Amino acid sequence: MQSTIFRADAVLFDMDGTLTDSIAAVEAAWGAVAVDLGLDPETVIAATHGKRAIDNLAFYRPDIKAHEMDAAVEAFEQSILDFADSFKKREARRLSSGESSAAGFSARAGSDSGESTPVLSPTSAFSSRSGSLSTPSSSDDPSTGARRPSFATRLSDILASAISEDSVLPVFDESTDDKHVDEKQADADIDAAWETEADAVDRSIRILPGVKDMIECIPDGRYAVATSGAKTYAYGAMTRVGITPPPVTITADDKRLKAGKPAPDPFLLAASCLGFDAKRCVVFEDSPSGIRAGVASGATVIAVCTSHERAKIEGCGAHFVVDDMRKVRCRTEGEGATVQLVFTVEH
Repeated sequence: MQSTIFRADAVLFDMDGTLTDSIAAVEAAWGAVAVDLGLDPETVIAATHGKRAIDNLAFYRPDIKAHEMDAAVEAFEQSILDFADSFKKREARRLSSGESSAAGFSARAGSDSGESTPVLSPTSAFSSRSGSLSTPSSSDDPSTGARRPSFATRLSDILASAISEDSVLPVFDESTDDKHVDEKQADADIDAAWETEADAVDRSIRILPGVKDMIECIPDGRYAVATSGAKTYAYGAMTRVGITPPPVTITADDKRLKAGKPAPDPFLLAASCLGFDAKRCVVFEDSPSGIRAGVASGATVIAVCTSHERAKIEGCGAHFVVDDMRKVRCRTEGEGATVQLVFTVEH
């Protein structure tokens, strides 16, 4: 382990996977849309992480017309927040009604409340099965360091548990007209399993280790957020973990952007809005596409291993790769307009 000290003018933070951990909620949303499209959830999740929702939607949902895209992005980013909130809402309803944990798990999620889990209908024009941002298929719980099971694994377990050993499976008679009735019931049962899975898993958004201390060390006007999330999700995620979105928060739906990550545009715009040259800024990132964007901007890039294994981001060009933000310290030197940020990185 060695320490490196350097100076910079400002900091440009990525959000999801860098400041906040919403991997479970985002994974559920993208895993669901993958299933609806008949694609492998693990592949779709890995391919979309760190990229803008509008770019991912344009690729996976070409049926969405240009004039519908803004509303589609907002709707499916809201669905991620709904996934993140569903467990706590379910627990609150359970406590207020005196329902036991066991009963709460076995009952169909959201069946007795208007504040239910996102509706997971595969036939809806734009359901909550269409997520927005995405994340890698595996992640570490920041509080325990334990590896979370994948979304596909959790859903498979719940679908399997819905079939008891004594279940009698229907036999379809091709000569009758009743097959479509059984198929509709099967679809309804699958939707119920999706909703139960969504409520049964705590996908709450969390602040990542070291983030609070880092933000508190940086003077106002010396840091910005540049995220691949649109405004609905970005502001919703930060406020849920106690982070006040800074005045310079560049989101994916900012009309000034010509391209999203891995292009450097988000970081270049954020640095310009702060009044600093990107080459004199530090970028904190977690995803390969974000790291490449930071490198292309000319900034000093610190990659955090909070959403990807170290081996998957070491070759992306970051100047430093650390476990998380606790490995980086920041202090100020000087006053006023001449203040410098002094960083110490343990790597």
